[in-house]
Amino acid sequence: MNKTRVRPLPAIGRTAKIPLSVLPGLVLVVASLYWAQTFLIPLALSLLFTFLLTPLVAGLEKFGLSRVPSVMIVVLFVFSLLGGIAWIVATQFTSVANQLPGYQSNIRQKIVDIRGAGKGGVFEKVQETAKEVTEELKQEPSAAQTPREVVVQGDEGTTFWPVSPVAAPMLERMAGAGFVIVLTIFMLIRRENLRNRLIHLLGYGRLTVTTKAMEEAGQRISRYLVVQALLNGSFGIVVGGALFLFALPYAILWGFLAALLRFIPYIGSWAAAILPTALALAVFQGWLWPVLVFATIVGLEIVIAMILEPLLYGESAGVSEVGMLVSVAFWTWLWGPVGLLLAMPLTVCVVVIAKYMPPMEFIGVLLSDGSFLEPAVGYYQRLLAADRAEAKAVVATYAEKHSPAQVYDDLIVPALGHAKRDLLQGNVTEAELQFVLQTTREILAEPIFDTPVETAADKGNSSINPESEVIPSKLRIIACPARDESDELGLIMLRQLLDPNRFDLEIVGAAKLTSEILARTAETNAPLLCIASLSPDGLPHTRALCKRARLRFPDIKILIGQLGNGTINANDLTAAGADKISTTMGEFRDQVAQIRQVIVPEVYDGKVTYREVEPGNHPESGTLM
Repeated sequence: MNKTRVRPLPAIGRTAKIPLSVLPGLVLVVASLYWAQTFLIPLALSLLFTFLLTPLVAGLEKFGLSRVPSVMIVVLFVFSLLGGIAWIVATQFTSVANQLPGYQSNIRQKIVDIRGAGKGGVFEKVQETAKEVTEELKQEPSAAQTPREVVVQGDEGTTFWPVSPVAAPMLERMAGAGFVIVLTIFMLIRRENLRNRLIHLLGYGRLTVTTKAMEEAGQRISRYLVVQALLNGSFGIVVGGALFLFALPYAILWGFLAALLRFIPYIGSWAAAILPTALALAVFQGWLWPVLVFATIVGLEIVIAMILEPLLYGESAGVSEVGMLVSVAFWTWLWGPVGLLLAMPLTVCVVVIAKYMPPMEFIGVLLSDGSFLEPAVGYYQRLLAADRAEAKAVVATYAEKHSPAQVYDDLIVPALGHAKRDLLQGNVTEAELQFVLQTTREILAEPIFDTPVETAADKGNSSINPESEVIPSKLRIIACPARDESDELGLIMLRQLLDPNRFDLEIVGAAKLTSEILARTAETNAPLLCIASLSPDGLPHTRALCKRARLRFPDIKILIGQLGNGTINANDLTAAGADKISTTMGEFRDQVAQIRQVIVPEVYDGKVTYREVEPGNHPESGTLM
């Protein structure tokens, strides 16, 4: 049996579900990340440095150096550079702190100005309240409330390595930095071995998936870091240059800090604006220059954040803005300032892993910047939400890059099919269906669909001489819906796809009876009858209407548009009398245009009749093809 396969409608029910079995594992992973951060943070930093320094090491190896000397040269250079920068920054900060007492007069004047501005207002009331609370806290406690002093004495003889409490944090940081450097060196030397071990642990059966995941993660992180480095470096250069022109001391330092702090998402740029502004308040007299310093940095940040970042970051990292904010908050809560710096690379890795692991697909849906609703599903969802404005916006946006036929086949026809199916299944009410139909009718009346698209058979019509007296006759068409208003909308779409100068398509409304449709066909003497069916249960009505039309008009051409209805039985419709069956609006349009090539209009006694000819023998075939 001959069957025609129609392009299936998007599966609305297919979603990325959150498997409950994964949730305990995620909780365990988060807990492990938190409690083992002393070990995991240096490991994560080492992996990041390994990823960043591998291209440099590979470049030296291409010049003939072996692996170990290349690694040692790159590591010594990079970490020496970072250490030197850190020393310079600390020295500059110390110098700034030492010079602040010299600006006491300016600072006092700013405080006086602020007090004068707030005198008698809210600011003064806040000051008075704070003063009262401070005085209350300074009062001597009563004898009953006086706490007893407790002295805890340790056994000094049991201390193996006495360390000052002040020096302990510094030694801990130095030890962590040393561990990162040593681990980075060994990871760079043995990077292929580590990669092969990871592949072996994941299993050879997942070799393709593992390779793709590693490559994609590397490319995304590389693109993100390159774009961020360029933007932040440019930001720091412009800030440093502007502050130098403002004669602010240590302008180069502030420019460097601006570039460095901006690596911290969303927070760093504001910190970069506050620090030089605070110094400007101390250095300059008056308020003009501090305001200019702050406005310059904030203005540059707005330009980058509003114009450049939306164009570059989304394509670079593949993480949405909301996902980025959530990841920054999560990793900061988990690992503190280091998590703030590592938030984006770690999030990119998580998104890539989620992409290739079906149980974690929901994480990629929540964080990545892709669109997870097919156009037809998104359009239908807005119709279900009774959001007429956004539904029209979806269609208008899609129409900017697609032809009307594609808009019909990809958006409107699937949405109508879904609505009819949901009505049959009891998922929508009749009122909701009517809203879908009415909104669709309004959308079809929008200006974007006023101009018909050139049909496949009409290509090459540019050869027609506009001054010629021979005007091609219009092909008379009677079009009728198989059952209801949704089918009628399909015919409206067909009419908009046809050139009104070549086709005269008359739609007989869905409210008409079959006898009325046949009577109108006989009255107009139309050589072509088009039947449209978008309803999932419209096949019996289509077949019955086709049979009656064929019995009444043996010579008429009958085209059936069975649109968006899954698998159809072409033999049933052909046996009922159909000449051609189309399954898309574009195919429906082209079949109508093909019929025009084999039908010749003739006038007898003022009445137009039609005669069928062989393909290529049409009097206008020279201009039609």
